[in-house]
Amino acid sequence: MRSIRDALASMMPAFQPLGVERLPLALALGRFLAAAVPAREDSPAFDNSAMDGYAVRAGELLGASPAHPVALALHGESRAGGPELASLPPGAAMRIFTGARMPPGADAVVMQEDVRAEGGEVEFRRSPARGEQVRLRASDVAAGAVLLPARSLLGPGEVGLLAAQGLSTVTVHRRPRVAILGTGDELRDLHEPARPGSIVNSNAYALAAQVQQAGGEPVVLPNVGDELEATVRALEGALDCDLVLTCGGVSVGAYDLVKQAFARVGVEADFWKVNIKPGKPLTFGRRGKTPVVGLPGNPVSAMVTFEVLVRPGLRALLGDPRPYRRRMPAVLAVEHRHETGRVELARATVAMRDGALLATPLALQGSGSLPSMVGVDALLVLDEKREAFRAGEVVPAFLLRDETGSEGSPWEG
Repeated sequence: MRSIRDALASMMPAFQPLGVERLPLALALGRFLAAAVPAREDSPAFDNSAMDGYAVRAGELLGASPAHPVALALHGESRAGGPELASLPPGAAMRIFTGARMPPGADAVVMQEDVRAEGGEVEFRRSPARGEQVRLRASDVAAGAVLLPARSLLGPGEVGLLAAQGLSTVTVHRRPRVAILGTGDELRDLHEPARPGSIVNSNAYALAAQVQQAGGEPVVLPNVGDELEATVRALEGALDCDLVLTCGGVSVGAYDLVKQAFARVGVEADFWKVNIKPGKPLTFGRRGKTPVVGLPGNPVSAMVTFEVLVRPGLRALLGDPRPYRRRMPAVLAVEHRHETGRVELARATVAMRDGALLATPLALQGSGSLPSMVGVDALLVLDEKREAFRAGEVVPAFLLRDETGSEGSPWEG
């Protein structure tokens, strides 16, 4: 039986960034750049004012103060998007607005609140520093410099930056297509009528939601019953995807046929069983470059093992350089007990209190209890050798609502 650390160490090399595609910038949010993007032009493209005020030569206002104001002649204005400007004459100030081009010869801007304008003159009561309130050309980025490095996550700021450079399309790693195959005679889909002993295949919907949330494209296949040939045929079709997830049929029961089906379609099995609760019966292998994961059938087991063991790989397929959830210390708000023998990932809510992360395990922790996955903020890592954990004790927690990410596996060390 593999530890979580060893299981991840075996799985992650199979998940490499996928090929690239060119997307319209408006559709690229949440994707990862396939290559570095150089700046096309200087930003700002010209010296401009950081606020409304008056463009001046700083040297002409040396010594200006409330007691000894200096007056300059008002000479025109510069507005955002306005025409080219002539040089600012000596002894003059120009009215200027935020984002407007600096007139040649001017080297500072004095805020309008710091002056008094009357008639054709502007009176200054302080001496500005050279460069004050001026955004210099290329002060953000120079043409040809790296605008965004490869594997940058495109958030709203990155999209805006690319747009400002006139880039309408961008090359990104494509989204992984993830096949989801539910197995078991008991399963029915939402649109099918109930029959004795049947249950809705909620796993397909929950896993598809997890795949979407992680950035993949779920491909939910029709359920297959406990019949080997049907399972083999379904797997053959699923292997066209970038990642295959099966659900159920990986335990030791007479009708657990997924491992046999894996062997029939040429999946080279790496391991079976992980020291984790919920989720012990989990199979991982690959056919060629395609990773294949046999998840347990219990709903919570499937969702938790996806979160811990599959999601990092899916993020790596997307090109994410920080594919892991962050691991942080959390203080238990209440006492918690669990059965020893396996590392438990207890579902919990968390809140910041007095600078510490306070965690409250949910009352329901069963592997088949879907309510225990509702409103969950974190998974608490509980030592396999201990039965009781005291209120106030600090335990590791994986934050499920934090998208910061971690570059290295949080299970190392």
